Amino acid sequence: MAHKEFLTEAVRLATESVEMGWGGPFGAVITCDGEIVARGQNRVLLTGDPTAHAEVETIRKAIQLLNPEAPSISAPHQDESTLAYVPRPEGSPDPLPERARMLQGCSIYVSGAPCPMCMSAIYWSRIDAVYYSCDLAATREIGFDDAFQYEDFQRPLDQRRIRVEQIHPEMGADAYKAWTDKSDRHPY
Repeated sequence: MAHKEFLTEAVRLATESVEMGWGGPFGAVITCDGEIVARGQNRVLLTGDPTAHAEVETIRKAIQLLNPEAPSISAPHQDESTLAYVPRPEGSPDPLPERARMLQGCSIYVSGAPCPMCMSAIYWSRIDAVYYSCDLAATREIGFDDAFQYEDFQRPLDQRRIRVEQIHPEMGADAYKAWTDKSDRHPY
């Protein structure tokens, strides 16, 4: 399959989301090795979950499909990671020599440019490429404006729209120390 076919499927999912009343006109597919491995669509209105964006839904499905050995929360091995390690890419500023694979080697096709939350999820999942149809200006025109978030992220913490304040750093330091001291930690 080619870019146009993958994007066609993302747009089909977006249209279905609108027609079914599940959420906004956003659909996504994740591909690997020229095949679709996961599909998702906006389901914010269906679930009441503001994180149920097409990209996040698709990432969750792709992880489940590409990591079938992952234990469920109630499984006997629930405290074990099953994510394979991959070496740090050449030229990467990452200080660690390897991390969990996540969705490295995959691409995501989206009906509209990802919002800040979705772009963060894409970065964290290590997707290699993002392809989208409608840009941020077109998305703004239909009532989905993320510009204020991009602008707010550039402000100092004490000048943001939402109160962001560090309190009791010594308390969180205990959890950070537990991570640092864990000899078998699994970097992701």
